[in-house]
Amino acid sequence: MSRTTFNLKQAAEHVHIDVNELKHAAQRGEVESSEHGGDWWFEHRVLDEWAQRRLLASSGRELKRHHDAIMDEDRRLHNTPWKVSDLFRLSGMNLSMPGKAKAGMVRDMSDLAGKTGLVYDPEGLFKELMERENSASTAVGQGAAFMHPRFHDPYLFEESFVAYGRSERPVFFGAPNGEGTRHFFLVCSTDHVQHLNILARLALMAHATEFLSILDETTSAEEALAVIKAAEEGFLK
Repeated sequence: MSRTTFNLKQAAEHVHIDVNELKHAAQRGEVESSEHGGDWWFEHRVLDEWAQRRLLASSGRELKRHHDAIMDEDRRLHNTPWKVSDLFRLSGMNLSMPGKAKAGMVRDMSDLAGKTGLVYDPEGLFKELMERENSASTAVGQGAAFMHPRFHDPYLFEESFVAYGRSERPVFFGAPNGEGTRHFFLVCSTDHVQHLNILARLALMAHATEFLSILDETTSAEEALAVIKAAEEGFLK
């Protein structure tokens, strides 16, 4: 797990926010940091964890700004655009998740991810997910949760993928408005930059498209994956 330390300018560039905004967050104690040598310093994994929480709590406008920034950077680094829908595996999709409470759903989702054969330590994943949910819920309203480990660990997974589970009934998962959650996306990424990109894309799709309500009507994993692909295609256009 990376222990890289960033100064203020590097940290702001890493999480795609204004330098002054990050500095003010550090001064308010919202993100763990230290001030010395005339600069602010941030541990990589702690900064990423804060950025994940901030991202999921963002408004649709802020999500779009963040998404546009990471896509601009991605275009500079790669010629081929990536699609989050390519990261889903049929073996990691289930439209009849039985969990009735938060802990049960976290267990069910970690087991579902394990069925892809891409998780090195399923029990370790479950513990990481529980730590994340105990720290702050990944439910964002609109009936969706974007689950992920609290701290990014590239050695948890063989390759990046996203698992999707739809619960048989809404689960009280800690959404800000108190509503139940039915759509659970579990982001399993081997790369910290891609991890934030995936979260931004999925969260913005939830804000900007109707794919969650359409997913409610699907009857198979194949149909659900087709809905996700079509929603992303429409969103990118």
